[in-house]
Amino acid sequence: MDKELDAARDGQLVLRGQRGDRQALGELVDLYHGAIYRLAFRLLGSSEDAADVTQSTFLSAFESLHTFRPEHRFFSWIYRIALNEALDFRRRRRGGECLDESLPDQGPGPELVARHGQLQAQIQAAMTGLSDEQRAVVVLRHYSECSYSEIGEILALPEKTVKSRLFEARRTLRNLLEQESDHA
Repeated sequence: MDKELDAARDGQLVLRGQRGDRQALGELVDLYHGAIYRLAFRLLGSSEDAADVTQSTFLSAFESLHTFRPEHRFFSWIYRIALNEALDFRRRRRGGECLDESLPDQGPGPELVARHGQLQAQIQAAMTGLSDEQRAVVVLRHYSECSYSEIGEILALPEKTVKSRLFEARRTLRNLLEQESDHA
């Protein structure tokens, strides 16, 4: 579906939700639950924590739905809320992070599946070494597949800054992965 059609559909659902239509709110949850969960999982590394943050994201969003400005895209607005919720959750839990080693893997053979799962676990572990700002741009770009302009909109940053942060994040991630392979 086209982004303009998505934005129009979301705008109508938000308007209905602001008027108290619970079905419209349910539709927004159905539309964005998976994306918000994946964002939270990649930022936090735990399926349980991601589920908690997904729930708190929708609660926060619906509590402040009256502040949503229709000239903005709902996608960007709720992603920003999710990002803030995940980063706040991470700050509260700092030091006690637990990585979920059971990332879903699909592949033709058990050896390839095992290697892929191991690589995903290494990447997720290395992601914890990134700053919150770096982790946010990596997750939004590579896991949520947002464009640079969408990331800029979500994070309220110029596109040039997004590209710079992503470059630094990739370099840091590469160094962390290289250090891990040197110790293995």
